[in-house]
Amino acid sequence: MQAALAAAVTLLARRDYCSCELTARLSSRGFEPEAVRVTLEELHTRHYLDDERYARQFVERGARRGHGPVRIRQELSELGLKPELTEHALAEHGEWSVLARQVRARRFGAKAPGTWPEKARQARFLQYRGFSNDDIRSALGFDVTSDS
Repeated sequence: MQAALAAAVTLLARRDYCSCELTARLSSRGFEPEAVRVTLEELHTRHYLDDERYARQFVERGARRGHGPVRIRQELSELGLKPELTEHALAEHGEWSVLARQVRARRFGAKAPGTWPEKARQARFLQYRGFSNDDIRSALGFDVTSDS
């Protein structure tokens, strides 16, 4: 148990991990499942391991890189984070349409796209970055509230 705890603390000293990632790392190093479970409980008790904090930091880091909520949600899901933690962290972050506009302007310039092929190209870029359709429409200058 002490060896697993020491290994976990060493890993956490380098960077933050979510519970699922740390479980996989410790298991791959040959620690028994019971030792891993006890270690994770101890780390949670000491507040060394906090999935909510990890989700918030992951969302912030993804947003700084220009990634949208769809992509960040998928990445956190692949890491095994609980969906409610992911949704809370995404909602806490702020206005995603503003970030989509900033990312579009940084990549393509301040001027809005004028032709349909250019709009489609920019929309594909934002979609790849992980923004929702509403955020993309907002970033491209479409009025999201209109019915046209």
